[in-house]
Amino acid sequence: MSETKPNFDSVWKILEKVSLSQTELTLSQAEFKASQKELQASQIKTDAQLAKTDAKLKKLGEMYGGVSNNQGDVAEEFYFNTLKANPELKGLKFDYIEKNVTRSHNKLEDEFDILMVNGSDVFIIEVKYKAHKRDLERLLNKKAVNFKKLYPEFSGYQHHLGLATFHINDELREEALSKGVTVLQRKGKVIETWAA
Repeated sequence: MSETKPNFDSVWKILEKVSLSQTELTLSQAEFKASQKELQASQIKTDAQLAKTDAKLKKLGEMYGGVSNNQGDVAEEFYFNTLKANPELKGLKFDYIEKNVTRSHNKLEDEFDILMVNGSDVFIIEVKYKAHKRDLERLLNKKAVNFKKLYPEFSGYQHHLGLATFHINDELREEALSKGVTVLQRKGKVIETWAA
C-alpha cells in the first residue's frame, strides 16, 4: 500500500479558504447588524408617521362627529321650537311637549327626541337632519316598542309616530307614510306635514 502524505501546500490553501470564509462571515454579520439598525430606525420613523396619521384621523373623526351632532341639534331645536309654538299635528292639539326625554327601566333605556301629549294621544317624534331607511326602521321597530315598555302609563292612549327631518327622499317618505308614520319636513321657516 502506498501512503500519501498530505501536501503542506494543499492544507495551507484549505486553511486560507476557511480563514477567508470566516472573514466573509464576520463581514456578513456586521452588514446584517447594520441592516438591522437601519430597519429599526426606519420602523421608528414609520411608527411616528403612523401616530401622526392616527392623530389626524381621530381629529377628523371628531370634527365630522361634531358637525353631524351640530346638524342634529339644529334640526331638533327647529322642530321643538316650531311645535312648541304651535302644538298641533294631524289635526290634534297637544297640551305638553318635551324634548330629549330619556327613561330607563329594568336594563332598558331609550331616548325620545320629541314627545307631545294630550289627554288621549301621544306623538313620538324622531328627528334627523337627513332621514335614512335605518332611521325609519329604528322608529318602527325599536323606539315605538321601547316607548310602550318604558311608558306603561300611556297604554290607553293612541300612539302616533313621526319622523321629522330637513331632508328625506321621496321613496322613503312614501314608505314611512305607508307604514302610518307622519313625516315632518322643513319648508322655509315652517313645517310641511305629510300624514298617512
